[in-house]
Amino acid sequence: MPRLSETYACVPSTERGRGVLISGHPKTNSILYTNNRSVLILNLDNPLDVSVYGDHAYQATVARFSPNGEWIASADVSGTVRIWGAYNDHVLKKEFKVLAGRIDDLQWSPDGLRIVASGDGKGKSLVRAFMWDSGTNVGEFDGHSRRVLSCAFKPTRPFRIVTCGEDFLVNFYEGPPFRFKLSHRNHSNFVNCARFSPDGSKFITVSSDKKGILFDGKTGEKIGELLSDNGHKGSIYAASWSPDGKQVLTVSADKTAKVWEISDDGTGNLKKTLTCSGSGGVDDMLVGCLWQNDHLVTVSLGGTFTIFLASDLDKTPLQISGHMKNVSSLAVLNSIPKSIISCSYDGLIVRWIQGIGYSGKIQRKENSQIKCLAAVEEEIVTSGFDNKIWRVHLHGDQCADSDSIDIGNQPKDLSLALQSPELTLVTVDSGVVMLRGSKVVSTISLGFTVTASAVTPDGTEAIIGGQDGKLHIFTIMGDTLAEEAVLERHRGPVTVIRYSPDVSMFASGDANREAVVWDRISREVKVKNMLYHTARINCLAWSPNSSMVATGSLDTCVIIYDVDKPASNRMTIKGAHLGGVYGLAFTDEHSVVSSGEDACVRVWTLSPL
Repeated sequence: MPRLSETYACVPSTERGRGVLISGHPKTNSILYTNNRSVLILNLDNPLDVSVYGDHAYQATVARFSPNGEWIASADVSGTVRIWGAYNDHVLKKEFKVLAGRIDDLQWSPDGLRIVASGDGKGKSLVRAFMWDSGTNVGEFDGHSRRVLSCAFKPTRPFRIVTCGEDFLVNFYEGPPFRFKLSHRNHSNFVNCARFSPDGSKFITVSSDKKGILFDGKTGEKIGELLSDNGHKGSIYAASWSPDGKQVLTVSADKTAKVWEISDDGTGNLKKTLTCSGSGGVDDMLVGCLWQNDHLVTVSLGGTFTIFLASDLDKTPLQISGHMKNVSSLAVLNSIPKSIISCSYDGLIVRWIQGIGYSGKIQRKENSQIKCLAAVEEEIVTSGFDNKIWRVHLHGDQCADSDSIDIGNQPKDLSLALQSPELTLVTVDSGVVMLRGSKVVSTISLGFTVTASAVTPDGTEAIIGGQDGKLHIFTIMGDTLAEEAVLERHRGPVTVIRYSPDVSMFASGDANREAVVWDRISREVKVKNMLYHTARINCLAWSPNSSMVATGSLDTCVIIYDVDKPASNRMTIKGAHLGGVYGLAFTDEHSVVSSGEDACVRVWTLSPL
């Protein structure tokens, strides 16, 4: 059976002008963050060790470990909090509807019995604290008039809760049951984050007015602030205390992170400014941070994690990145070492190395959206939503010169002749466009609605699939197509066609959940009844020795068939990607790479059928 051997994790969903919350395990180096409907648990010591929880019905916003590390509470934009087990099958313990709107932050009490959540109440309460097992309220939280962006629970007795938000207020509550005690209006803009120090003696609030203010943890009185000389030049989005409570890490829209020494009287002196290397654009703004044991983790607007070591801040930091959106295409380059290239529709292309993981983004001069991607050794061909085809030459992680060809129509699918990569066949609604190099050599109208295509590696034959489910086989003669045969078998629009590597067979999949393997010479069906998906087939891949074919579908499953055995002898990977599988490729006879709607890329090891 297929076994999951590696997961290349997605990055946190970010939003311009808002902080993003990442939190850590109380004992180990695991961190929690959210992307779309998924909650991810990532081990900082081994970034390929990833666990994903995908049971939220709406976009998840925040997740936190309980103080004993056994449970995780996660919240979403509908105002629901789910409490589930941190290990094994992530069993759901409780689910509560806490607020009427989006939850922006939640925190456990140090004894693990209560949870406080804050956010947008849509006219109802903006903050609630409740018992974790029964959901009963423990206090009244008045005093805020707009969305509450952050809340914090004092980690020692006597318990206190502090909240802050878009009304520029910092409110302090005593309890339990919690009652309003006092309010501060020291900030002149949104207050983005409030955090207690680990011993509970102080708390810090940071704001979009570029200031950080420290308060006494027991009485709630202001005691000092972060000194503004050499301070942040942009909004401060997040703050995190060191485990000994003597230093604070802050991150800001000015693309820097700063470490502050906090003296006992509550003033903060700058110790070091950390900068993260990036592309230089707005994607480098830092929007989240976490001080996890010896790791200082920052998150940029583009989703890149930069991990510094607290014991050696001058050491070059480790960077981990990935996709934030649906990964729609995969390609395997047979370079040494073998690299996997994945792209998401927002235009990001990432290179991964099997066994190591993230190996860099491929920077293109034009950052346009991408719909299809095909690759041969040193070249990537992409098509987007702007009627253009891009041919990009690779030099390591950098793109050399890139040519764009305007074909005048929206490209549907593109296929390359691998042995003569000059030839590219691009399908549009009404027919096909043939390119040689960066020239359009012919535009051929076929008289039916085209949905998919494939070309033999030597560039002599093409198969074009239509909306009517028919496969049309053409011989390529110079710059024209001559129709050879029409194969009728599919009962829905053809979505994908692929030749086997030895070119003795080809496989096709349709929107009506059926796949078919054909013999190329006799044009007969070789494997029939491949009807095990429950929704549209999105992608298809052959193993390098042409013995297996894998299909990926909108139903979240990947199914692997052996072409010499009946279709009932299949291997199924259920729930491979939350929301559907969109990219598939074999790296060798025993490894399949898949990608999908959840923005993750996964490598599966196959044991023999």
